[in-house]
Amino acid sequence: MSGAAGLPDGAAGPAPADDGRAPVPEAAALVATLTRRGLTVAVAESLTGGGVTAALVDVPGASRVLRGGVVAYATELKASLLGVDADLLGRAGPVHPEVAAQMARGVRSRLGADLGLATTGVAGPGGQDGHPAGEVHIAVDTAGGTRVESLRLDGDRSAVRTGATRAVLACALAVAEDHPGEGNTRVPHRVG
Repeated sequence: MSGAAGLPDGAAGPAPADDGRAPVPEAAALVATLTRRGLTVAVAESLTGGGVTAALVDVPGASRVLRGGVVAYATELKASLLGVDADLLGRAGPVHPEVAAQMARGVRSRLGADLGLATTGVAGPGGQDGHPAGEVHIAVDTAGGTRVESLRLDGDRSAVRTGATRAVLACALAVAEDHPGEGNTRVPHRVG
């Protein structure tokens, strides 16, 4: 007998998270791809406030690939913890594509991962410093370069944060699938 989508019974998709929720599909696919390719990931978050890291941790086996995450919500922490250029932050503010790129580079370097992911933007409900609610910048950094995407997401604060989380995970999945694999930051299996 077959389960969902024609899979054998017991293989109906990602295992539920510890709280009974199914993992975010993009997170489950990213963890599987990173595991298969021998790669690791680190996450720098602003507007998502830990949501990207939490989505990855919800996936069984994430400890094989996730190095860690940094929530740098305050602007000055983007500079002090992640190495974002203070002049850029002073000139452009925290909601800028280059800020996302530098956050991703900084977290990849500081946490010793093959991929660095970053999110920054305005979740709402109102705008911030001339940027409308829903303006989001995401980035994925590898030793081979940085991919940055600028998005305009609709919906309330929760919808914008969820959309940003899913977008950066999908972007990371595309980058990981193109990555040569077998990263230089192999880490022994951790319990966690």
